[in-house]
Order: sequence, then C-alpha cells, then structure tokens
Amino acid sequence: MSGSCAPYWLENIKHQGVASFNPNPSNYTVFRNVKDFGARGDGLTDDTAAIQRAVTQGSRCGPSACESSTNTPAIVYFPEGTYLISSSIIDYYYTQIIGNPNCLPTLLATPNFTGLGLIDGSPYLGTGTRPGRTGFGPTNTFFRQIRNLVLDMTNIPANVSATGIHWPTAQTTSLQNIVFKMNAANGTQHQGLFIEEGSGGFMTDLIFEGGNYGFNVGNQQFTTRNLTFNNVVTAINQLWDWGWTYSGVKINNCQVGFNVSAGGPSAVNVGSITLFDSEITNTLIGIVTARTDNSEPTTAGSLYLENVKLNNVGVAVAGPNSTYLQGSTGSMTIAAWADGHRYLPMGPIEARGPTEPSKRPAELLDAAGNFYTRSKPQYGSVALSSFLSARDLGAAGDGVTDDTAAMNAALLQAKAEGKILFVDAGFYKVTGTIYIPPGAKIVGEALASVILSAGEYFNDINNPKPVVQVAKPGEQGSIEWSDFFVSTQGQQKGAILIEYNLGSYEATPAGLWDVHTRVGGFAGSDLQTEQCVKTPDTRITSANLVQECIAAYMSIHITKFAAGLYMENNWLWVADHDLDDASNSNTQITIYAGRGLHIESQHGTIWLWGTAVEHHVLYEYQFIDTRNVFMGQIQTETAYYQPNPDATIPFPPNPALNDPVFAPFVNGTGNSTASTASGWGLRIVRSNNILGYGVGLYSFFDNYSTACSAVGAGAVCQTRIFSVEGDRLSYDIGIYNLNTVGATNMITRDGVDLASNVDNNSTFVDTINMFRIDAYGSPSQSHSE
Repeated sequence: MSGSCAPYWLENIKHQGVASFNPNPSNYTVFRNVKDFGARGDGLTDDTAAIQRAVTQGSRCGPSACESSTNTPAIVYFPEGTYLISSSIIDYYYTQIIGNPNCLPTLLATPNFTGLGLIDGSPYLGTGTRPGRTGFGPTNTFFRQIRNLVLDMTNIPANVSATGIHWPTAQTTSLQNIVFKMNAANGTQHQGLFIEEGSGGFMTDLIFEGGNYGFNVGNQQFTTRNLTFNNVVTAINQLWDWGWTYSGVKINNCQVGFNVSAGGPSAVNVGSITLFDSEITNTLIGIVTARTDNSEPTTAGSLYLENVKLNNVGVAVAGPNSTYLQGSTGSMTIAAWADGHRYLPMGPIEARGPTEPSKRPAELLDAAGNFYTRSKPQYGSVALSSFLSARDLGAAGDGVTDDTAAMNAALLQAKAEGKILFVDAGFYKVTGTIYIPPGAKIVGEALASVILSAGEYFNDINNPKPVVQVAKPGEQGSIEWSDFFVSTQGQQKGAILIEYNLGSYEATPAGLWDVHTRVGGFAGSDLQTEQCVKTPDTRITSANLVQECIAAYMSIHITKFAAGLYMENNWLWVADHDLDDASNSNTQITIYAGRGLHIESQHGTIWLWGTAVEHHVLYEYQFIDTRNVFMGQIQTETAYYQPNPDATIPFPPNPALNDPVFAPFVNGTGNSTASTASGWGLRIVRSNNILGYGVGLYSFFDNYSTACSAVGAGAVCQTRIFSVEGDRLSYDIGIYNLNTVGATNMITRDGVDLASNVDNNSTFVDTINMFRIDAYGSPSQSHSE
C-alpha cells in the first residue's frame, strides 16, 4: 500500500463472513482480495486469470450453468493499483465487485482486448443452459454491485468496438463511483455502459470520458443519478425502456445529449424518459426524440423535463422533422416541459410544450433547489478501529443459532462506543424483535447479511410484531444502515419485517441504502418449491390455502412517528420463484405476505430513490395521512397468483392500518374479466405533496397466466392498480411518466376511474406523461402549451 492511499477498513477488517446455507460453509470464502489470487496490480502483468479465479472459486453460480443462487455470495475486492486485463472479467451471480474508494483501482484493457465489456455481467455463451442468450436471465439477475473503479479502454484503438461494463440486470443491483475512460479519437466505437435487457435497478456517481456512447442502454426501468459525460459523441443512447429516471445528469462538450429516437416515429421503442435537476453544456442537441403528433404507439416517447439548465445548446429538443424546443447560445433553464398525455386530473390532453413545474416542498430540496440526494456511505475515511464486528461480539450468523440477544447487545454496544457495527455475512436467526437505537450505523457484507425471523413470536396474524424495530415511537435522531436483508423463515403470519419509528428533524435525514426485504424463495427460508409450489389448477379458498406459506404480515411500516428518511435502492420482494431451486429452473412458488411499504408518517419528508415493492397481497405502496414524499422511479408487480386467491384472503383487513377493502372476485380465474380484487400497486389516501418522477405499476399475470397482459389482450390482469382517495384531503400530487401493465384502468380517484389503458397505449406498457391534482382537490391549471 503506497503512502498516498489511505487504507480502507473493508480491506483490513477480519474476514469471517459465512454463506450460512452453503453445502460446505466452513470451506467457502465470502471476501476475496484479488491480490490473494495472484493479481499484481502493477499495470504490467496480465491479471485477467488471477481476477477471474477470485470471482469463480468455490463452486459459485456461473453464467449458462446456474440460473441463480443465494448460497455463494462474494465480495471481489481490488486494492489500489492498475490491473492489466486482456479479456472480459466474467461476473458471477451474487457478486459485489468493490475497489478501494480512497484511490480508485484501475482495470486497464490491453490494446488487443477481447470480450463484451471489461466486466461482462452476463456473457453470451454458445454452450450451457442458455446458448446464444445472456448467461443469466436478465430480469432475474439480482444481488450484485460494482463500485469504486476506473475502467480504462484508451489503449484499445478507437475504431475497435469496446465496452466498459455489460450489465443486463434486475433489482437489488447497483453501479456506484465508477469512471469510464474511452478512446476519444474520431470515429470512436467505444461505449461505457451497455445494457440490452433486464428489470433494474440503480446507478449513481458515474463519469464517462470520450467514446461514441456513454450509456447505450435498454431496460424495463432504472433510476440513475449523478451521471457526468465529458466529450462523448452521444452521451446517452436509449435503446428502449418503459420508464427511466435521470437526475443530476451533467453533459459537457458532446454532440448529442440524449438520443431517445430508437425505432423512429412508426415504431417508437422508448416508453418514457423523466429528466430533472440536470445540466447540458456546449452540446449541439440536447434531446432527440422520435415522438410526433401521429407516431406509434400513441403515447410512446413520452418526455418530462424539469429544472434542466442549458448552456450553449443549439437545439434543446429535436423531433424527427422539426425543432420542438429551441436552445440558446447562452444559458437558459427549462422550468418544466412535457410531451405526451396529460391528466390534470382529467384527460387525456395531448400536449407538447412548457408546463408548470412541480410545487416542490422545501423540506425535500438541497441548498441549490434540487431534490436532496446522498450516496451510500462507504466510510472511506473512517479508521478500522471505529468498527465492531457482530460476529466478534458473539453473534453466530449461522442460520441455526438464536442470535436475538447477541444482535441486540451488539447494536447497543456499538452505539454506546460510537462505532459502526459491521454485520459479517451470514443469516442471523432471531426469535424476538431486534432494536436499532437512534445513532446507530450498520453496514452489512456482500448483500449477504440477513436478519432471519423465526418462531411463534412473529406468527400471530392478529398481533403482528416487528422483526427489526428502528427506534421506539417518539425517539429522535438518525441512523445509517446499508447492504442488508431482513427475511422470514417458515410461517410468520404476524411478522412486520421493519418497523421504522425514528424521527429525524435535522438537515441530514436518516438513511437506508441497499436495505431490502426478501420473503421466501431462498435456501434456509423453508418457503421454497417443496413447501409452496404454485397451484394454478386448484381454486384456492380459505379452506385449502397452504397456511405454511403465509410468511409475513408487512414488509416495511414507516409509522406516524417517523420523519426525515432517505431510502435508496431498496427492494421489498415476496418471492415469485425459488432462487435456490434444486432443478435450477426458477420454479414459481406462491408466498403470502400481506402488505408492502406502508407510510403513515405525519411529518413526512421521505425520499424513495430507486425503490421497488413486489407481490404482496393487499398493496405494494400505501401512503396514509402523510406528506412531502419524493419518488424517483418506483416499480411494482402484483402477486402472480391473484386472483386465485384474490386479495380478500388470507389477511383480514385491519382498520387501524387503513387497509384497503376489496369485494371478493367472483368471475373465477379465467382471463376473460379483469380482477377487481387484486392488490393495489400504489394507494394514496389523505396525503399531500406526493411527487413521483417515474412510476411503473405492473400486473403481468392472472393466476400465473400472462395472456391477460399480452399486447392486444386489453390489459385485463386487474381492473385497477393506482388509487387516490380522500377527496379534498389528497392534494398537490404530481406523477410523471406513469407506466402500467395489465391494468384496465390506470388511475382511480375516490372510486371513479379517470384513465383507461385504451387511451394511453405505449410500448409494452401504457403511459401517462403527467397526472396532477392541485391544491385541495382543484384541477391543475397546467394547460400552457
């Protein structure tokens, strides 16, 4: 280690992470330093094979051989140095590739480099279980990160195709703090990030220098922020999407900022783009779109821009045949501009042009007036002596030992000593509530640190209990919590995975980064194919429903006492398939968890950057009597089994939680009639100042059949998916680029359907560009064109 580089605690802490349910945990290594596998990092030695050994050792889940596994998690760690590579580093399932944040290590490609990406997250292989396809199923590629690296392609000739990262991935994935260096010579064929498929996902703090494309990307949805593009031909080339949220983008000295014209006016491939709090400088064209007054599909290519600054940008928005928004040789700010269908709150109004920007609550903004952001803390400047290990403090984390007392003691001791609690990889089985005190700082390892609830304490559907309780009601302060899972084992009818009570009223909110809930579908859960395989051919009733598969009462409850919470890249997942299926085929399973993310914070001030909630019974997101909530690309999926059974069972409605009440679905389980009793994707009740910049609400299945969501089927998986309730008590609501799948009606207000899918057909989704309810229920006045 050179004197110029500060040591990083993660490199030097005692490595005792465990893969608890691995067949041979005592011989499996979670943390791998590439230098321990022979990598030199001297910029001269070819380190490709050594790095690949660090990735693969231990019978791990590899592409075109293994669909998924939670039993072989790993951190592949790069100390400072320059690592010469001549072919792609092939990423494996459940891998976190992490460099020293204090002095980013460099992966340096040789001039004769071969492969699709310096790091290939899912290689196309000619053999194995997925010949000719990506090595992992893109929409099931979860639990992976890359952070703190420089990817240097500048030695590869400009006229040779080169890619920094190939990343067709899904939820619980992230790219953070990465620099992409590309050859900038004329005719360059280099691209920084290539994504062709998937269901993401989150990225932040990326820098792209040179090259033909910075982003060359297509995916169902993504949240991306703090992206900088310098001297790239086209900063962002959007291949396709349903919804993509871009914030904090800085584009400098490029020819084109965003090219979202893929497919052309006759077959627009891009569903929607949401861009805000961004700046484009010295660039010929800001945005190129394919959308016209009669382009197809009708609402595809929807654009929403807000607080976008332009400096010496000739054309702000260019259509196929004309300029839609003129730029300026000087400086100008696009306060708000939109192209698509507007519901204000009635519609559709077909419009292209300026509109009133959102009324932004000051509590949600930084000093510059942008929505507040804060990247996941990596504690680069914190000394190793400021960390305590949960395992050193007596917690076993072996998935068998009851760690309730040990974990509670460890949290209190770390708080008392003012230290950060490092929870070594492993499953920490608990039979009582784990209490996180105000002031706690907790970081997990490899996304494989799991609190696993078990036992009768969490199994009373009429007396639910928190597995993890963040503060007692009325307590104030802050916490930082990152890289963690909370899960349940077996029947847990009364388990609230996380109850969040903490009131944070200071300028800096509390934060949950990469804190996830996962219910069922993994080794050790006792909620897998053997126990909970799907039964679409059986009519499910209260009498024959498999009681053992009622596995959680609620995923996260942000209570009325809570305030000031920043959430980023969080996935609240009830398993729809078995990640550790013995047949390696992602077998579908039916797991019942009552409620997703329930927010009833009276003070509000909550940020949801890159969150997703899937497959709960009653709802995915529910906001009750709250305010000042920011959403940056939320995403939901309705439970695949509904309406067999429908949302009326097995959880009786709890009036104290303002549960929705459904009439039983009486039309059987066929695909002819959309279910009126499937769970809500998003429900807003008596709440105000709720802003959604990208909202994807998906219902793909009717009793495990996708016929209801096929193009041309009429979106008949469920009747309704997004509800605003409370009459005049729900106001100042702004939703930009709402994308739905399989829902006959896209917006319902106090029981009245406001928007039909028929009027808003987009790519595979249906798209509404703007939906607003202004003050105290009055219609929006944003009609300016």
